[in-house]
Amino acid sequence: MNDLSKARATWLEVGEESAAQRIDNFLFRQLKGVPKSHVYRVLRSGEVRVNSGRVGPDYRLKPGDRVRLPPVRMSSKVGANAKVAKPAEFPIVYEDAALLVLDKPSGTAVHGGSGVSYGVIESLRAARPQAKLLELVHRLDRDTSGLLMIAKKRSALVELHRMLREGEVEKVYRTVVKGSVSKSQFELKESLHKYVTDQGERRVSVQKDGKAAVTQVKVLKRSDPFSLLEVRLLTGRTHQIRVHLAHAGHPVLGDDKYGDFELNKAMAKQGVKRLFLHAGRLCLNHPQSAERLELESRLPGDMRAFVEKAFG
Repeated sequence: MNDLSKARATWLEVGEESAAQRIDNFLFRQLKGVPKSHVYRVLRSGEVRVNSGRVGPDYRLKPGDRVRLPPVRMSSKVGANAKVAKPAEFPIVYEDAALLVLDKPSGTAVHGGSGVSYGVIESLRAARPQAKLLELVHRLDRDTSGLLMIAKKRSALVELHRMLREGEVEKVYRTVVKGSVSKSQFELKESLHKYVTDQGERRVSVQKDGKAAVTQVKVLKRSDPFSLLEVRLLTGRTHQIRVHLAHAGHPVLGDDKYGDFELNKAMAKQGVKRLFLHAGRLCLNHPQSAERLELESRLPGDMRAFVEKAFG
């Protein structure tokens, strides 16, 4: 008889922090190291129960629900070879019992995956082991700096996701791009298609049958070779700003996926050693109190120095 056959099922009571979470996502957190395919298998087989009844993967938990977790075998990858996230805190712009907004540095991934063992969220959880819940509300590209929202309550996360879908969160970026942009204000509306390269890298292209995407652009300063732009996202597609601006003929400086690679090489000698895209402003109603929040992050030092030199 193996260890698994001797193991017993465990019962967990759902707290407020997990209210409205899908049961499959709840299980992924509880059964770390178990392949997702196996999690769905035990759900389908009825080995997972909620209040002694079977549920589908889209069932949303309620406070007080009792969840039966069957004994399952962990992946052999989890254990000695797994890299444990190092505890880290980041500059905090706003924090209360439901919401945390931090200032993410460029070069730091928001979460593990795609060749990165861990990111902001894993390091934050390691630094705050007492926190009942810390979940990303949205994402920023690894090389994009600026404001990142983390939910501390499940109810806040659900409401913030609704607000993002309904366009109730204003996200404003600043970026330096190639070329002197002629129009003072304009919208980019090309549909975007996400795909994976042969090397396993996520990429996005403009494609008619892609997903709708809208980017509003305002020119703040311009010179012969560059422009400083304020950009508002009306949709939240992967790499949206970078792909839209590159397609418009004004790639973001330092963009190693969609940019002007020869220009990037030349600009690296002038201090442009990363993507010059910064999430500098968030405006929204608080997900629980409805208080108006207007949060800002200054341009990082390298971008600020370049802007002062290029535009005076």
